[in-house]
Amino acid sequence: MTHRSTEASSDASTVAGQPALAQLRARAKAISARGVLATAQHTLTVFGISALALIALLMFRPDLGKQLTHSLFPLPMAEAQAVEAPHLSALMEAPASVQTAANEAPLSKEEKALLGTQRQQQWVTNWLSKRYRVANDATNMLVSTAYLTAREIKLDPLLILAVMAIESGLNPFAESPVGAQGLMQVMSKIHHEKFQDMGGVQAALNPVANIRVGSLILKDYVTRGGSVEAGLKTYVGAAGFATDSGYGSRVLAEYRRLKQVSAGQRVPTSGPVLASSTPAPTIMPAKDTGSLTIKVVPSNNIAGL
Repeated sequence: MTHRSTEASSDASTVAGQPALAQLRARAKAISARGVLATAQHTLTVFGISALALIALLMFRPDLGKQLTHSLFPLPMAEAQAVEAPHLSALMEAPASVQTAANEAPLSKEEKALLGTQRQQQWVTNWLSKRYRVANDATNMLVSTAYLTAREIKLDPLLILAVMAIESGLNPFAESPVGAQGLMQVMSKIHHEKFQDMGGVQAALNPVANIRVGSLILKDYVTRGGSVEAGLKTYVGAAGFATDSGYGSRVLAEYRRLKQVSAGQRVPTSGPVLASSTPAPTIMPAKDTGSLTIKVVPSNNIAGL
Protein backbone atom coordinates (compact mmCIF):
# COMPACT_ATOMS: atom_id res chain seq x y z
CA MET A 1 0.00 0.00 0.00
CA THR A 2 2.82 2.28 0.93
CA HIS A 3 4.71 1.39 -2.38
CA ARG A 4 1.76 2.29 -4.53
CA SER A 5 1.36 5.55 -2.77
CA THR A 6 5.03 6.40 -3.49
CA GLU A 7 4.71 5.57 -7.23
CA ALA A 8 1.62 7.71 -7.51
CA SER A 9 3.43 10.62 -5.91
CA SER A 10 6.39 10.17 -8.27
CA ASP A 11 4.15 10.12 -11.30
CA ALA A 12 2.45 13.25 -10.16
CA SER A 13 5.78 15.03 -9.72
CA THR A 14 6.90 14.01 -13.23
CA VAL A 15 3.68 15.28 -14.78
CA ALA A 16 3.99 18.51 -12.87
CA GLY A 17 7.62 19.08 -14.03
CA GLN A 18 6.99 18.57 -17.77
CA PRO A 19 5.46 22.03 -18.49
CA ALA A 20 8.45 23.77 -16.83
CA LEU A 21 10.96 21.80 -18.95
CA ALA A 22 9.06 22.59 -22.11
CA GLN A 23 9.14 26.28 -21.25
CA LEU A 24 12.89 26.16 -20.71
CA ARG A 25 13.43 24.45 -24.06
CA ALA A 26 11.20 26.94 -25.86
CA ARG A 27 13.03 29.83 -24.23
CA ALA A 28 16.41 28.39 -25.26
CA LYS A 29 15.26 28.03 -28.85
CA ALA A 30 14.01 31.64 -28.89
CA ILE A 31 17.31 32.92 -27.52
CA SER A 32 19.23 30.85 -30.10
CA ALA A 33 17.07 32.19 -32.96
CA ARG A 34 17.56 35.79 -31.84
CA GLY A 35 21.32 35.22 -31.69
CA VAL A 36 21.38 33.84 -35.21
CA LEU A 37 19.34 36.77 -36.50
CA ALA A 38 21.56 39.28 -34.70
CA THR A 39 24.70 37.64 -36.07
CA ALA A 40 23.27 37.66 -39.59
CA GLN A 41 22.28 41.28 -39.24
CA HIS A 42 25.76 42.31 -38.07
CA THR A 43 27.36 40.29 -40.88
CA LEU A 44 25.17 41.95 -43.53
CA THR A 45 25.91 45.35 -42.05
CA VAL A 46 29.66 44.74 -42.25
CA PHE A 47 29.37 43.49 -45.85
CA GLY A 48 27.25 46.48 -46.80
CA ILE A 49 29.67 48.99 -45.33
CA SER A 50 32.60 47.19 -47.00
CA ALA A 51 30.80 47.21 -50.36
CA LEU A 52 30.08 50.94 -50.09
CA ALA A 53 33.69 51.62 -49.17
CA LEU A 54 34.91 49.54 -52.13
CA ILE A 55 32.56 51.33 -54.54
CA ALA A 56 33.75 54.70 -53.27
CA LEU A 57 37.39 53.62 -53.65
CA LEU A 58 36.85 52.42 -57.21
CA MET A 59 35.15 55.68 -58.12
CA PHE A 60 38.23 57.63 -57.08
CA ARG A 61 40.76 55.02 -58.27
CA PRO A 62 39.44 53.35 -61.45
CA ASP A 63 42.89 51.95 -62.13
CA LEU A 64 42.50 49.67 -59.11
CA GLY A 65 39.30 48.32 -60.64
CA LYS A 66 41.14 47.40 -63.82
CA GLN A 67 43.90 45.70 -61.85
CA LEU A 68 41.32 43.78 -59.80
CA THR A 69 39.48 42.73 -62.95
CA HIS A 70 42.68 41.53 -64.59
CA SER A 71 43.59 39.62 -61.41
CA LEU A 72 40.23 37.88 -61.14
CA PHE A 73 39.66 37.39 -64.85
CA PRO A 74 43.05 37.26 -66.58
CA LEU A 75 42.99 37.77 -70.33
CA PRO A 76 44.37 35.03 -72.56
CA MET A 77 47.92 35.67 -73.63
CA ALA A 78 48.02 36.95 -77.19
CA GLU A 79 50.62 35.50 -79.47
CA ALA A 80 53.51 37.87 -79.90
CA GLN A 81 53.83 39.14 -83.44
CA ALA A 82 57.11 40.35 -84.84
CA VAL A 83 56.94 44.01 -85.86
CA GLU A 84 59.23 44.84 -88.73
CA ALA A 85 60.27 48.46 -89.10
CA PRO A 86 59.74 49.90 -92.59
CA HIS A 87 62.82 50.34 -94.72
CA LEU A 88 64.22 53.83 -94.80
CA SER A 89 63.58 54.11 -98.53
CA ALA A 90 59.87 53.49 -97.91
CA LEU A 91 59.71 56.53 -95.63
CA MET A 92 61.36 58.62 -98.31
CA GLU A 93 59.24 57.36 -101.19
CA ALA A 94 58.08 60.24 -103.33
CA PRO A 95 54.45 60.70 -104.38
CA ALA A 96 53.83 59.48 -107.90
CA SER A 97 53.34 63.00 -109.26
CA VAL A 98 56.83 64.02 -108.18
CA GLN A 99 58.41 61.53 -110.57
CA THR A 100 58.78 63.59 -113.73
CA ALA A 101 60.33 63.17 -117.10
CA ALA A 102 62.74 65.97 -116.26
CA ASN A 103 64.87 63.51 -114.34
CA GLU A 104 65.49 61.59 -117.55
CA ALA A 105 66.31 64.62 -119.71
CA PRO A 106 69.97 65.32 -120.48
CA LEU A 107 71.66 67.91 -118.30
CA SER A 108 72.59 71.29 -119.72
CA LYS A 109 75.98 72.83 -119.03
CA GLU A 110 74.47 75.14 -116.40
CA GLU A 111 72.68 72.25 -114.69
CA LYS A 112 75.84 70.17 -114.59
CA ALA A 113 77.74 73.02 -113.00
CA LEU A 114 74.89 73.58 -110.52
CA LEU A 115 74.37 69.97 -109.47
CA GLY A 116 78.06 69.13 -109.30
CA THR A 117 79.33 65.58 -109.04
CA GLN A 118 78.33 62.59 -106.96
CA ARG A 119 81.49 63.10 -104.92
CA GLN A 120 80.48 66.67 -104.11
CA GLN A 121 77.03 65.51 -103.02
CA GLN A 122 78.67 62.97 -100.75
CA TRP A 123 80.81 65.68 -99.15
CA VAL A 124 77.66 67.70 -98.49
CA THR A 125 75.89 64.64 -97.11
CA ASN A 126 78.69 63.77 -94.70
CA TRP A 127 78.99 67.33 -93.44
CA LEU A 128 75.25 67.80 -92.85
CA SER A 129 75.00 64.40 -91.20
CA LYS A 130 77.66 65.29 -88.66
CA ARG A 131 76.53 68.87 -88.12
CA TYR A 132 72.88 68.05 -87.47
CA ARG A 133 73.42 64.55 -86.05
CA VAL A 134 71.22 62.79 -88.59
CA ALA A 135 71.91 59.27 -89.84
CA ASN A 136 74.08 59.32 -92.94
CA ASP A 137 71.66 57.21 -95.01
CA ALA A 138 68.76 59.52 -94.15
CA THR A 139 70.83 62.62 -94.88
CA ASN A 140 71.90 61.14 -98.20
CA MET A 141 68.27 60.72 -99.24
CA LEU A 142 67.45 64.30 -98.22
CA VAL A 143 70.44 65.66 -100.13
CA SER A 144 69.62 63.56 -103.21
CA THR A 145 66.01 64.77 -103.13
CA ALA A 146 67.14 68.39 -102.82
CA TYR A 147 69.46 68.02 -105.82
CA LEU A 148 66.80 66.31 -107.95
CA THR A 149 64.23 68.94 -107.02
CA ALA A 150 66.72 71.72 -107.76
CA ARG A 151 67.37 70.28 -111.21
CA GLU A 152 63.65 70.08 -111.95
CA ILE A 153 62.58 73.55 -110.79
CA LYS A 154 65.89 75.30 -111.58
CA LEU A 155 67.00 76.35 -108.10
CA ASP A 156 70.35 76.00 -106.35
CA PRO A 157 70.24 72.75 -104.29
CA LEU A 158 72.57 74.21 -101.66
CA LEU A 159 70.12 77.05 -101.07
CA ILE A 160 67.35 74.48 -100.58
CA LEU A 161 69.52 72.54 -98.14
CA ALA A 162 70.47 75.72 -96.27
CA VAL A 163 66.78 76.60 -95.78
CA MET A 164 66.07 73.05 -94.62
CA ALA A 165 68.93 73.21 -92.14
CA ILE A 166 67.90 76.53 -90.61
CA GLU A 167 64.16 75.82 -90.65
CA SER A 168 64.08 72.32 -89.15
CA GLY A 169 67.60 71.08 -88.51
CA LEU A 170 66.82 68.36 -91.11
CA ASN A 171 63.96 67.02 -89.00
CA PRO A 172 61.21 65.86 -91.43
CA PHE A 173 58.61 65.75 -88.64
CA ALA A 174 59.24 69.20 -87.16
CA GLU A 175 56.17 71.37 -86.56
CA SER A 176 56.08 74.94 -85.28
CA PRO A 177 53.45 76.39 -82.90
CA VAL A 178 51.83 78.21 -85.84
CA GLY A 179 51.52 75.06 -87.97
CA ALA A 180 54.61 75.17 -90.19
CA GLN A 181 55.51 71.57 -90.98
CA GLY A 182 58.32 69.37 -92.16
CA LEU A 183 61.85 69.93 -93.40
CA MET A 184 61.18 73.33 -94.94
CA GLN A 185 58.47 74.32 -92.42
CA VAL A 186 55.77 74.76 -95.03
CA MET A 187 52.46 76.28 -93.93
CA SER A 188 50.40 73.46 -95.38
CA LYS A 189 47.06 75.12 -94.55
CA ILE A 190 48.04 78.16 -96.60
CA HIS A 191 49.69 76.27 -99.47
CA HIS A 192 47.29 73.32 -99.45
CA GLU A 193 46.70 73.55 -103.19
CA LYS A 194 50.36 72.75 -103.86
CA PHE A 195 49.90 69.40 -102.08
CA GLN A 196 46.77 68.37 -103.97
CA ASP A 197 48.57 66.35 -106.64
CA MET A 198 50.68 64.67 -103.96
CA GLY A 199 47.91 63.30 -101.75
CA GLY A 200 46.68 66.41 -99.95
CA VAL A 201 47.99 68.28 -96.92
CA GLN A 202 48.71 65.01 -95.12
CA ALA A 203 51.72 64.73 -97.46
CA ALA A 204 53.27 67.79 -95.78
CA LEU A 205 55.34 65.50 -93.56
CA ASN A 206 56.48 63.40 -96.51
CA PRO A 207 60.10 64.55 -96.92
CA VAL A 208 60.04 64.46 -100.71
CA ALA A 209 56.74 66.32 -101.01
CA ASN A 210 57.79 68.85 -98.39
CA ILE A 211 61.09 69.59 -100.13
CA ARG A 212 59.36 69.99 -103.48
CA VAL A 213 56.60 72.29 -102.25
CA GLY A 214 58.95 74.31 -100.06
CA SER A 215 61.37 74.75 -102.95
CA LEU A 216 58.58 75.89 -105.28
CA ILE A 217 57.45 78.44 -102.70
CA LEU A 218 61.01 79.66 -102.18
CA LYS A 219 61.60 80.02 -105.90
CA ASP A 220 58.36 81.96 -106.32
CA TYR A 221 59.25 84.35 -103.49
CA VAL A 222 62.78 84.92 -104.80
CA THR A 223 61.45 85.54 -108.30
CA ARG A 224 58.81 88.00 -107.14
CA GLY A 225 61.13 89.71 -104.65
CA GLY A 226 63.92 90.16 -107.17
CA SER A 227 66.63 88.95 -104.79
CA VAL A 228 67.42 86.03 -102.57
CA GLU A 229 67.30 88.24 -99.47
CA ALA A 230 63.82 89.47 -100.36
CA GLY A 231 62.69 85.93 -101.13
CA LEU A 232 63.97 84.63 -97.79
CA LYS A 233 62.33 87.54 -95.96
CA THR A 234 58.99 86.63 -97.50
CA TYR A 235 59.57 82.94 -96.89
CA VAL A 236 60.00 83.48 -93.14
CA GLY A 237 56.87 85.67 -93.07
CA ALA A 238 58.62 89.00 -92.50
CA ALA A 239 57.83 90.69 -95.81
CA GLY A 240 55.82 93.42 -94.10
CA PHE A 241 58.42 94.11 -91.43
CA ALA A 242 61.57 96.19 -91.45
CA THR A 243 63.77 93.19 -90.58
CA ASP A 244 63.65 89.40 -90.67
CA SER A 245 65.53 89.15 -87.33
CA GLY A 246 68.61 87.76 -89.02
CA TYR A 247 66.89 84.80 -90.68
CA GLY A 248 68.22 85.56 -94.16
CA SER A 249 71.75 86.03 -92.85
CA ARG A 250 71.66 82.67 -91.09
CA VAL A 251 70.42 80.89 -94.21
CA LEU A 252 73.02 82.55 -96.43
CA ALA A 253 75.81 81.84 -93.94
CA GLU A 254 74.85 78.16 -93.97
CA TYR A 255 74.63 78.26 -97.77
CA ARG A 256 78.20 79.55 -98.02
CA ARG A 257 79.43 76.83 -95.70
CA LEU A 258 77.79 74.27 -97.96
CA LYS A 259 79.45 75.89 -100.97
CA GLN A 260 82.82 75.49 -99.27
CA VAL A 261 82.03 71.88 -98.37
CA SER A 262 80.99 71.05 -101.93
CA ALA A 263 84.27 72.54 -103.14
CA GLY A 264 86.19 70.07 -100.98
CA GLN A 265 87.18 72.52 -98.25
CA ARG A 266 87.30 71.54 -94.58
CA VAL A 267 84.52 73.31 -92.69
CA PRO A 268 83.92 72.74 -88.95
CA THR A 269 80.64 71.00 -88.19
CA SER A 270 80.35 72.48 -84.71
CA GLY A 271 79.62 76.02 -83.64
CA PRO A 272 76.58 78.30 -83.92
CA VAL A 273 75.09 79.44 -87.19
CA LEU A 274 76.39 82.98 -87.59
CA ALA A 275 75.81 85.62 -90.18
CA SER A 276 78.33 86.12 -92.94
CA SER A 277 79.63 89.43 -94.27
CA THR A 278 79.95 88.05 -97.79
CA PRO A 279 77.60 89.73 -100.31
CA ALA A 280 74.33 87.89 -100.86
CA PRO A 281 73.53 85.92 -104.03
CA THR A 282 72.03 87.77 -106.94
CA ILE A 283 69.50 86.87 -109.59
CA MET A 284 70.54 86.82 -113.24
CA PRO A 285 68.09 86.60 -116.17
CA ALA A 286 68.89 84.02 -118.82
CA LYS A 287 70.06 85.60 -122.07
CA ASP A 288 68.46 83.12 -124.46
CA THR A 289 64.81 83.37 -123.36
CA GLY A 290 64.61 86.55 -121.35
CA SER A 291 62.91 84.61 -118.55
CA LEU A 292 64.33 84.05 -115.11
CA THR A 293 66.18 80.77 -114.85
CA ILE A 294 69.20 79.20 -113.19
CA LYS A 295 72.44 80.81 -114.23
CA VAL A 296 75.64 79.60 -112.60
CA VAL A 297 78.14 82.40 -112.12
CA PRO A 298 81.53 82.50 -110.36
CA SER A 299 82.35 84.23 -107.06
CA ASN A 300 79.96 84.21 -104.13
CA ASN A 301 76.66 84.39 -106.00
CA ILE A 302 73.97 81.80 -105.83
CA ALA A 303 72.87 80.65 -109.25
CA GLY A 304 69.87 82.92 -109.76
CA LEU A 305 66.38 82.31 -110.95
